[in-house]
Amino acid sequence: MRWVWVLLLSAVMAQAEGEKAGEFDYYVMSLSWSPSWCAIEGDARDAEQCDTDLGWSLHGLWPQFHRGYPSYCNTLERAPSRRETDAMADIMGSGGLAWHQWKKHGVCAGLSSTAYFDLSRRAYNSVKRPDVFRKLDKEVKLPATLIEEAFIKANPQFEPDMLTVTCTDRRIHEVRVCLSKDLEPVPCGRDVVKDCTLKDALFAPIR
Repeated sequence: MRWVWVLLLSAVMAQAEGEKAGEFDYYVMSLSWSPSWCAIEGDARDAEQCDTDLGWSLHGLWPQFHRGYPSYCNTLERAPSRRETDAMADIMGSGGLAWHQWKKHGVCAGLSSTAYFDLSRRAYNSVKRPDVFRKLDKEVKLPATLIEEAFIKANPQFEPDMLTVTCTDRRIHEVRVCLSKDLEPVPCGRDVVKDCTLKDALFAPIR
C-alpha cells in the first residue's frame, strides 16, 4: 500500500506547485521592441525573428493579480499543437515563444490554448502601435517618457497609469499595457507600473 500513499502525496504536491487556472484580476500585455530584443539577446541566439521587420512584437498576455501574478497553473486544457504555436510567429516572432508563453502564463487564463491565442491576437490588435517608430533610419537616444506619450496619443483611451515602459541595458525594451479580462484598459497594479526613467535610452530602428 505504500506506493499508493506515494502517488497520493505526489499528486497533492503537484497541485501545490501552481495557482488555480482562471483566478486572476487583469491582464498585462507586453509589447517588445524587436530591434532592442535582438540587440540584447536575439542576435546572440541567431534568432530568425531578427531577420524580419517586426517592430512592436507580442511578448505575451499575462494573467495578473493586483499584486504579483500566477504562473505554471494547474489546468486540464490540452497543450497547443506545433501548428498552433507556429501560427503566432507573425506577431510573436517565433512559435517557441508562443509555446513558452502558454506553458508559463496561458495555462493560468482558464482558457483553451486556442482561445488564449485568439485572445492574445485580439489584445495585440486592440492597441495601435505608433507609426512614427517605424520611420527611424538610425539609432537614437530619447527619453523613455516619449514612448509612453506616443502610445497614449495613438490610443486616447489610455491613461498614464494604464501602461508602463521598461528598459534593459539602457535600451527601450517593452511597453506593458494593462487590460481587463474583456480587454478594456485598466489601471496597472503597483508592481507593474515601474516606468523606465532614462532620458537617453537607446532606440534602434527596424532592421
